[in-house]
Amino acid sequence: MKAALAGTTLHYDVRGRGPAVLFLHAFPLNRAMWDAQVRALEGTHQVVRFDARGFGGTPPGDGLLTMERIADDAVALLDHLGISRATVCGISMGGYAAFALVRRHPLRLAGLVLADTRTAPDSAEARRSRASQAETVRRQGPVGIADAFLQKALGATTHAERPDLVARIKEMILAAPARGVVDALAGLAARSDSAETLREIRVPTLVVCGAEDALTPVADAEAIHRGVPGSTLEILPRAGHLSALENPGDFNAALARFLPSVPL
Repeated sequence: MKAALAGTTLHYDVRGRGPAVLFLHAFPLNRAMWDAQVRALEGTHQVVRFDARGFGGTPPGDGLLTMERIADDAVALLDHLGISRATVCGISMGGYAAFALVRRHPLRLAGLVLADTRTAPDSAEARRSRASQAETVRRQGPVGIADAFLQKALGATTHAERPDLVARIKEMILAAPARGVVDALAGLAARSDSAETLREIRVPTLVVCGAEDALTPVADAEAIHRGVPGSTLEILPRAGHLSALENPGDFNAALARFLPSVPL
């Protein structure tokens, strides 16, 4: 499905009925990364997901893809669907966008799931690395960064035991338009420090991290957990930075335990 929203054509899908759960995808993937979660929840929830600008079916925007832009697009989609409040589940870049949603649209949140993400902004070194990656993508396309990204993002177990999954994720990366990847790299580099945002969270919150996550390691998840009173922390074995893809069984089980705590 697609809808003309906020100056773009947002590609999205909606499955099931019940309390709404909105998924925000990781860089540089698309909404298809949530397939296993949709299958697990569509019998009990209204599951919403969309492609951020420059990924999947949604065309690139007119500049850097900020986390605020993703958050605002998410709320525009909720408005389009007539959904007043949703549990928002963001992983990696989607987690950064979820923090922006907390700051800009707190009343639209019923619950919050922060997976494999962190509050800290990019260091100067990380910003330089993203700029270098962007230049590579301009010259070579996403193929220029795909293997290096996969090496860092996926856990050792996935690399050793799930070549099919590695290949599937690589296909998603290669399908991304170069412009979308470059715009997202700029937006990630410019994102805000979200440490103070933790104090603004007033809804049930689940923090998830792959035990083998080398990009936003368990220590980052523990810091978020400490910063959000009453939050729940789930560390998933046999998973790296893309835990929802690498260990969907345990990820979905964590969601199943958490979602009943979200007020209707």
